Amino acid sequence: MQSRISYFWKEPQAHNGFRVGVSLHSHTNHSRESLAHVPTLASRFAPAKWYLQHHERKALRGDIPVDLFRSYWTPPVTAREAYELELRQIEDRLGLQALISLSDHDNIDASTLLRVVPQFQDAPISVEWTVPYEEGHFHLGVHNLPPKRAQSVMVDLAAYTAMPGRFDLRELFQYLNEFKGVLLVFNHPKWNIALLEQQRFEYLLADFLARYSAFLHGFELNGLRSCRENQEVAKLACGWNQLVISGGDRHGREPNANVNLTTAGSFEEFANEVRVQRISNVMFMPQYADPLAMRFVHTFLDVVRTYPDNPAGARNWDDRTLHPDANGELKPMSSQWQTPPALLANIVRFAFYLETGFAPNLWRKLASNKDFRLNLMDGQSNL
Repeated sequence: MQSRISYFWKEPQAHNGFRVGVSLHSHTNHSRESLAHVPTLASRFAPAKWYLQHHERKALRGDIPVDLFRSYWTPPVTAREAYELELRQIEDRLGLQALISLSDHDNIDASTLLRVVPQFQDAPISVEWTVPYEEGHFHLGVHNLPPKRAQSVMVDLAAYTAMPGRFDLRELFQYLNEFKGVLLVFNHPKWNIALLEQQRFEYLLADFLARYSAFLHGFELNGLRSCRENQEVAKLACGWNQLVISGGDRHGREPNANVNLTTAGSFEEFANEVRVQRISNVMFMPQYADPLAMRFVHTFLDVVRTYPDNPAGARNWDDRTLHPDANGELKPMSSQWQTPPALLANIVRFAFYLETGFAPNLWRKLASNKDFRLNLMDGQSNL
């Protein structure tokens, strides 16, 4: 078993000798990004908690109560735009052929629609599957489902997500592992997504891995998580005798901040390299050296930008954010107010200010990740 890590800003020629770059874990406008975590986060910050409660009270005096648990937003890029973002980075920056796996939350619409276009007919059919686990949940990248079985597999995965108590998770994992070209990646395993008490999260993570780690093929080093968290993932992977593997988790217009390097000629061959040969070569791209907070701001701005060339109903951020209306039906927020609340508008304006002028250069000087280097364990190595 061998995981190898390289860093483009330190070793720009480290991809020599490989012929393919693999982009894993990338989102499109088919991905429903929940707002359910907002109240929990707001409760930890007094001004945000007050603001949320204030607007809940105002809404309750009207016809539409605030319901962030059912609300969601969608990323701004289409399946084709997302694919081409990743393609350009791999072909133009690395000079390699590209394998690109788009994996939206709990649906395969992007990849199945993409495959209708002849030039994308071999694109892997993939999903980021939400796996409830007691009061928490984990995300798994399920890459390269067999085209003729993909829809029926999704029915099974969706059924488990909706009612986990009625299904055997071990049987589902065994079923997925029967498909030789399928790759199962534990996405951002150290991210406490459900915001549980930390000790409880660590217990559930250890329990989940004790039961199911043998069915997984790699632990993700996530391109939108911190250096510190990725270091914890590397340590976790060593403890469970697992490879580390790339996963960009792109939601905006910045291409994935890491890719896998391989000599495989197809996704099936790449999956075999990981599953059977137990080899993974991860390269972090230059954007990972930028401060994470700055990259989050850029992603936020990508989400809230106006896209005048988009179809009607997808041009403004509040067209792409859905909330239950007075009848409980999910509708764009733009149809439920005349203008966004003043505070939200001010936050957006401030974020645009941070994107311009001296702010990005100052950020890079104060918080660069250029010295980042994972301390890998036995069976793993840096380049």
